[in-house]
Amino acid sequence: MRILIVTAVPAERDAVLAGGAFPHVDVLAAGVGPAAAAAGTAAALSLAPYDLVLSAGIGGGFAPAAPLGALVVATSITAADLGAETADGFVPVDELGFGTVRYDVDPELSARIAAAARGVLPQVVEGPVLTVSTVTGSAARAAELTARHPGAAAEAMEGFGVATAAAAAGLPVGELRTVSNAVGPRDRAAWRIPGALTALGTAMAAVLPVLDES
Repeated sequence: MRILIVTAVPAERDAVLAGGAFPHVDVLAAGVGPAAAAAGTAAALSLAPYDLVLSAGIGGGFAPAAPLGALVVATSITAADLGAETADGFVPVDELGFGTVRYDVDPELSARIAAAARGVLPQVVEGPVLTVSTVTGSAARAAELTARHPGAAAEAMEGFGVATAAAAAGLPVGELRTVSNAVGPRDRAAWRIPGALTALGTAMAAVLPVLDES
């Protein structure tokens, strides 16, 4: 199986690569945000044949489901703020009749990833991962997102872009996020980015051999 892994920044790419070298795995740092992720993923998919696309990196975890250091394996990938504000509240773009805001991950794929990761990490959570264009920075915004997306486990900025490009190419997609911060009030002193990057590499070292066997 040939796999394309898409991260946002070089530090995430380096963390993935620290998990080991696999001949059928390519890792791309495509840039921050869904647009950069979609464009970078689409360009890479046009240059080589792949069987699977993964969005991987660090992100925010929704308490109490996904605490600092946990790995979140996406069961679905949702564009949480793609839509319109109305007098009655937020309306997602699919309800407006203009496309989709959600891609479901193959349950067998997410289960295999989670099972492999549980052998090396203390906490692995399976659940929806939200893609946002603006990182949450308040308790009110966190509450709004969890009300609209019950069970949400993590938020990040690239997964939906990666999933959109993968879907256009007819390829399955997954997403993995190690939690570097809690979704809610912005508190940089509480972020644990180095630990989350280390956990990402540890997870990939366990997950990629399992996927590479497919």
